[in-house]
Amino acid sequence: MVRRTKEDAQVTRNHILDTAVEVFNHKGVAHTSLNDIAKEAGVTRGAIYWHFADKLDMFDAMINRLICPLMINAEDREARIAADPLRFIKDATLEFLGRMLNDANFRKVFEIFWHKCEYVGEMAAIRDCHLEEGENHIDILQRAFTLAQEQGLIDRRLTPHQATIGLISTIDGLLFNWTKNPAMFPLADYALPIFDCYFRGLGVTRPAI
Repeated sequence: MVRRTKEDAQVTRNHILDTAVEVFNHKGVAHTSLNDIAKEAGVTRGAIYWHFADKLDMFDAMINRLICPLMINAEDREARIAADPLRFIKDATLEFLGRMLNDANFRKVFEIFWHKCEYVGEMAAIRDCHLEEGENHIDILQRAFTLAQEQGLIDRRLTPHQATIGLISTIDGLLFNWTKNPAMFPLADYALPIFDCYFRGLGVTRPAI
C-alpha cells in the first residue's frame, strides 16, 4: 500500500511537471503562476505545494528531471571514456541532438530556459546553478578530449580545452538558433554534416559520426 502511494505521488509529480513545461512554454515563466499550472493540471493548489515549495523549486525540478538521465551523467561514464574517449564524445553529442529532435518535453525545457525566462533575482541563482552543472560537463568532455589526444585520435593543433569549447559552442549555437526559429534550418539534416566536419577538422583518424 505504501509503495503504491509513493508510485501515485510520483505520477502526480510528473504530471504537474509535464503541465508546467506546457504552461511555461506558452506563457513564459514570469507570467505563469502556480494557480495557472494547478488549473491546467487539474489538481489543487495544495497538491502543487505538496510536491514543490514554490515556482522556483518547480522550475529547477523541471530541468533536473530531464538533464540527469543524459549519458554524460551516467554511472558508467568513466568506463566509457576509458574504453573509447572519442566514441564517448560523439555518442554524448548524438544523444543530446537526438533528444532535442525526438523528445518534445526535452526540447521545450530548453526553449523555456533559453528564450522564455527572465533571469533576475532568485531566477538568476537557479540559472547560475545550472551553468555550474554545464561547467562540470565541460570538464568531463575535456578529460575525454585529453585522453583522445594522448591516444593519437586527434592532433595537437588545439588544446583539449579549445576542442571542448569549440564543440560546446557548435552544439549551443545550433540548438539555440533552431529552438528560437526552427524555420531557419532543418536540424535533422544539418547537424550530422556539421559535426562530421567539426571532428574531421580536429584531425580525427577514423570516420567521425
